[in-house]
Amino acid sequence: MNIDEQLALISRGAEDFIGREELIEKLKQGKKLRIKLGMDPTAPDLHFGHTVVLNKLRQFQDLGHTVIFLVGDFTAQIGDPSGKNATRPPLSKEQVLENAKTYKNQVFKILDEEKTEIRFNSEWMDKMTAVDIVKLTAKYTVARILERDDFAKRYRENRPIAIHEFLYPLTQAYDSVALEADVELGGTDQKFNLLVGRDIQREYGLSPQTVITMPILEGLDGVAKMSKSLGNYIGIFEEPNEMFGKIMSISDELMWRWFLLLSFRQLSEIEELKKQAADGRNPRDIKFELADELISRFHSKEAAESAKQEFINRFAKGALPTDLQEVRLNISSAVAITNLLKDAGLVESTSEAIRMIKQGAVKMNGEKIASKDLQIDKGENIFQVGKRKVAKVILL
Repeated sequence: MNIDEQLALISRGAEDFIGREELIEKLKQGKKLRIKLGMDPTAPDLHFGHTVVLNKLRQFQDLGHTVIFLVGDFTAQIGDPSGKNATRPPLSKEQVLENAKTYKNQVFKILDEEKTEIRFNSEWMDKMTAVDIVKLTAKYTVARILERDDFAKRYRENRPIAIHEFLYPLTQAYDSVALEADVELGGTDQKFNLLVGRDIQREYGLSPQTVITMPILEGLDGVAKMSKSLGNYIGIFEEPNEMFGKIMSISDELMWRWFLLLSFRQLSEIEELKKQAADGRNPRDIKFELADELISRFHSKEAAESAKQEFINRFAKGALPTDLQEVRLNISSAVAITNLLKDAGLVESTSEAIRMIKQGAVKMNGEKIASKDLQIDKGENIFQVGKRKVAKVILL
């Protein structure tokens, strides 16, 4: 690709592109860039939201540049307060290392393992003395640190800010010094930290890194950011059938956002799909293509095709899934339908069961349940809640 084509690919979907001219100059010189992405192993599993920035890293990799996936095993012990309105509890070394074990396998679902540098920031941070840390902190001011939105808000509201939290952006910035990064990637919530990296690199006599931030991906609800705690996520190791069903559940509007940020299709191809939708093509069929691409990436083409067929059989034709969950419950007498659905794991609570029954979203053996007061006696029945939750429940 020529430089304009590279820039078009690099900037695709990006929210911020700071240091563009510096990057262009390096590309003109034919320099092989060093691209850094750091992730703190604060949880063991990655979801589609994490892959937005990983996809951008892969694009740099495909352009022939050196990509560095940095596991923040040191910074995770500090705890990144980005977007938090209270001090974030740091993790223990043992927790961090346990979570980090799964990261490498997961990122190689997207990155080329043979062309990826995996680094841990404890490599250099563990070697720094107290004097080294003091020298690092001397290169930045409290006034600048307090420009960060979350710190500024907490300071105005007279809520605690621990001194160790100030070390987080400085430590992340020093990572860029240690790695001599030309570009650092991150989510929009990392913008301040990434800009500190530019400043600290200058302090150490290095050319400041280009900063590229990617949007935070909306979850299945299309509103809140994808988050495991909110339950609106798709884990990259989820089973193909579950993954397929969740992708098909997103709105048609959100589908285009996911195409932009998660798909590797050319923008021209996505525009053609939009045109087809405008001309009357069923958005469901276009969503099939998105699901096929993503499941093929994280599992296989065969798994994607099987999941699609399962989805069609289950929802389009009304058939039961081949992997029907079986739940056995011991009862002494007939049990209320609301309690049964909760105990079988088909709803979170009896209040949710009542709500789903009122919505006509609960079926027993294919027939809608009309009353929340229904009592179920011993025996075997198939219950369905909504479109995806189905189980054979055996009451003993």
